[in-house]
Order: sequence, then C-alpha cells, then structure tokens
Amino acid sequence: LTVTRPNIAFAVSVVSQFLSSPRSSHWDAIIRILRYLKGSPGRGLLYCEHGHHQVEGFSDADWAGSPSDRRPTTGYCVFVGGNLVSWKSKKRSVVARFSAEPEYKAMANVTCELMWIRQLLSELGFGDLSPMQLWCDNQAAIHIASNTVFHERAKHIEVDCHFVHEKLQQKLISTNFVRIAEQLADTFTKSLGSGRIKTICNKLGMYDMYAPV
Repeated sequence: LTVTRPNIAFAVSVVSQFLSSPRSSHWDAIIRILRYLKGSPGRGLLYCEHGHHQVEGFSDADWAGSPSDRRPTTGYCVFVGGNLVSWKSKKRSVVARFSAEPEYKAMANVTCELMWIRQLLSELGFGDLSPMQLWCDNQAAIHIASNTVFHERAKHIEVDCHFVHEKLQQKLISTNFVRIAEQLADTFTKSLGSGRIKTICNKLGMYDMYAPV
C-alpha cells in the first residue's frame, strides 16, 4: 500500500522495524494504520497536467527522532511536472552527532533520485533542462552544499558533500530553503497531527474519489 499511499510511508517504516520481535503495542499500531486506510478507501494520487515539466525534490530529516535509540529518520519526495512520482522514509543505521548530518544525508539521497529521474526523462525524450529544484528546511545543510569551506567541519560525510556540491557546480540542481510549514517531506520523517497530514496530502496531490463534491 505504500506504493500508492505515501501518507502511510512513515508509519509503515516504523512498525517494520519490529518484524523480528513484535509486541502487542506494535500490533495496536498496525490496527490503527489499517483503520485509517479503511476510513478513506478512495484516497490516492491524482496525476494531471500542470503546464510544466519541472523536476523538484523535498528532503527532510528528524534528528534523534527515534525514542528507542535516538537514530535519525530521513525522507524525501520528488515531483515531475507538479505530480508526485517518488518518495521514501528511512531510519538511519547510526546516531547523528549534529542535526545537519541527517539533513545532508537526505539531500544526498534525493539528489541521487533526481539524477536518476532526469536521466530517465532524457531517455524518454522529454523533460525540463533547467536546474532541478531541491528544497530543504535546514540552512546549515544548504550552506554545506554550496560552500566547500564547510566540508572541513563535516569530514565524516565528505563523500555526500562532494557529490551534492558537484551537481550544484554542474547546475543540474539548485538548492532552496523552504519553511518548515511548507516542507512536504515532513510527513516521511515524523508523526504529525491530523490537520498537518491533511494539508500535506493535499499538496502531494492526494484526493479522495469518494469525497462529496
């Protein structure tokens, strides 16, 4: 269901971490996810023409967000022509010592996805050749990407630093700051309230075919 329902990607990734040793609390969480799905069986992604073929990605990270081991969760989503085509929620395997580290890891991940989609669109014979927009809500991660001086302060993520910086230099991507309130990848990294989830789902292009007009 996560292939067609991006709004449950984070919740499913959390409960999947306990497959080897599930407890009753995890079962209760699964029932809650299923109850949520049952309440909106017609909700899904609607693809339509928005008048452009721009490729853009949103990256986000929840630093030390896991209460059990304080490991961060990273997530991203990618749009082509205003339509959501790719998304991911993943808990990192190591603890991050500062908040910019998981944010930058998320930027590197979405950059890889953007490059793959750009190549695919090129092979299909269409796409926008302008720099792909990469939106992030962490100023430190954006500065690391654009300024090589910051690399000395983050040697443990040096490969990711050079990778993203290289794509910036080649003008394949363009990094932009987005306010937390407008961060669409927020739903892939943390648990949110119903109002916030509804707002993000609308912006992701999710609609309920059974909802009254």
